[in-house]
Amino acid sequence: MASHRRPKQPSRTRVTVLTTAAAAAVAFSANAANAAPSAKLSKTEVKAKVDKLYEEAEQASEKYDGAKEKQEKLQKEISTIQDNVARGQQDLNKLRDGLGSMATAQYRSGGIDPSVQLFLSSNPDDYLDKASTLDQLSSQQVEALREIQDKQRELAQERAEATEKLKDLASTRTALGKKKQEVQDKLAEARKLYNTLTAKEKAALAAEQNRASRSSTERVNLGDAPAGSSRAAAAFAAAQTRIGSPYQWGATGPSTFDCSGLTSWAYAQAGVSIPRTSEAQANAGTRIYNQSDLKVGDLIIFFGDYHHVGLYAGNGQVLHAPHTGAVVRYEAMSNMTFEFGVRIS
Repeated sequence: MASHRRPKQPSRTRVTVLTTAAAAAVAFSANAANAAPSAKLSKTEVKAKVDKLYEEAEQASEKYDGAKEKQEKLQKEISTIQDNVARGQQDLNKLRDGLGSMATAQYRSGGIDPSVQLFLSSNPDDYLDKASTLDQLSSQQVEALREIQDKQRELAQERAEATEKLKDLASTRTALGKKKQEVQDKLAEARKLYNTLTAKEKAALAAEQNRASRSSTERVNLGDAPAGSSRAAAAFAAAQTRIGSPYQWGATGPSTFDCSGLTSWAYAQAGVSIPRTSEAQANAGTRIYNQSDLKVGDLIIFFGDYHHVGLYAGNGQVLHAPHTGAVVRYEAMSNMTFEFGVRIS
């Protein structure tokens, strides 16, 4: 007889799971169908984001400049120490040879006990502390041994100093590489964003940049503010000869510059050595907090972390290397966050 059992009904839990999954699938399909592609940024929005990336790249660039300067300084110091160690080792060898010749001559003439040969070892310190042996030495030998002791200590200290500086150099090189990569990443991101623009939009931005550069030289009114000193005037005059030179991160001239590269180069032309980075230049002279007290050639420090610097040009204008994509030019100080001026004496 045929079976007439009713089909097994799905459990309440299974029905609930299936229903929820189906609903989710429908909702996902609806959302996917209705989702609009991400909106393209406008030219103005792209410019704002690119400018921000350029500023961040400049911040990293100043850190890179500082690490590079420290690396160069450490390399010079290590080279000097190594030269000193080499010369010191030669002096030590001469002292040992002299003592050896002296002891040998005395031994051959029967004027010294064979135990004195122990002083020819590489570590005479152990024997100088033994009074029973000292009475067998001449005053000349004692003095020679003390010279050897002093020279050994001096060489040990210099070698230890070189070792520490080599460790510092290694960490500085690591920091240098990281900051270099950070700058390159920021600039690559900016280029990628810039390339989302159409050819027409790119041309419009380029025209705006060119107009800003031209107007900074053709129409700027610098007034008649005096220079802070004859050297400040010379530095400012040197920087003026570089108007129109491209910004290049890490560059110190004479044809391309970053911000602190321009100011340090300009003062070097006036015979004045100032630090390489904007952060260090912030402490290179007397600070001027009131803008009305600024004089032509004063350094102008911008932003809270001191990552940008230029030269005061008069009438509220700064002469500076702004950022990637721009050239050395005049610009209103009000376009940036002024911190203080620095007068180089």
